[in-house]
Amino acid sequence: MITSLAQFQDHFAQALATSEPDAVPEIAALARQPGFSVYRNTVLKGCIDALQANYPSVARLVGEEWFRAAAATYVRLQPPQDARMLYYGAGFAEFLARFEPAADLSYLPDVARLDRLWTEAHAACDELPLDPAALSGLDPDALAGTVLHPHASAHWSWFAEQPIYTIWRRNREALDDGSEIAWQGEGVLLTRPRGAVAWIALDAGGCAFLDACMASNPLADAATAALNARPDTDLAQLLSTLLEAGAFGRIGGTCKQS
Repeated sequence: MITSLAQFQDHFAQALATSEPDAVPEIAALARQPGFSVYRNTVLKGCIDALQANYPSVARLVGEEWFRAAAATYVRLQPPQDARMLYYGAGFAEFLARFEPAADLSYLPDVARLDRLWTEAHAACDELPLDPAALSGLDPDALAGTVLHPHASAHWSWFAEQPIYTIWRRNREALDDGSEIAWQGEGVLLTRPRGAVAWIALDAGGCAFLDACMASNPLADAATAALNARPDTDLAQLLSTLLEAGAFGRIGGTCKQS
């Protein structure tokens, strides 16, 4: 009985997602009933609503009508696999990269990736940010050998070709800024050290520094990575900025996701 119920649920979900629900033979009779289409449309709308909530910057960029039409296509291709709709749409950026109507919007997939990073920062496990005082008493040699583990909520990305952070921020914050955008590479750091997700611009050196920290490299190696990415990096200022932003959770160790 348990197996039969599970199979029925799988077929029912398949029929909800397909464009021809009565093509699923196991529940074809049920799918042909008028009430099924009502339920199917309600589920579709709920999935589209969740995508719009999870990708607000993308939705504002392209407009609600365009976004919901694209989302409807995505939902049929990739229905939810998790009942927690906050997490829905993990593959939306990759979908947009292949979506023909978005071919002229080369920045759109990366804007979607930043919206996704916001969700991941928002949903990360709780962790206290590292107190800068924990480093203040270390001598230079000890500091160079220290490993800083990024905060559980810290997410960052470097976009070498386009001003993705500026485009994303203007739409995420609904800024009516008509000034021209400098078309150059940008990076961003998102953190949630004190309950709300925050973001700051981060250059290539800062992103390389955090990449090295994520790989459990000591600060000396992280500094080298930053300088290789951007030779004029002010390492002291960078570390101060990252500590202030709550980019680190602890010296060594990890924060396990629940």
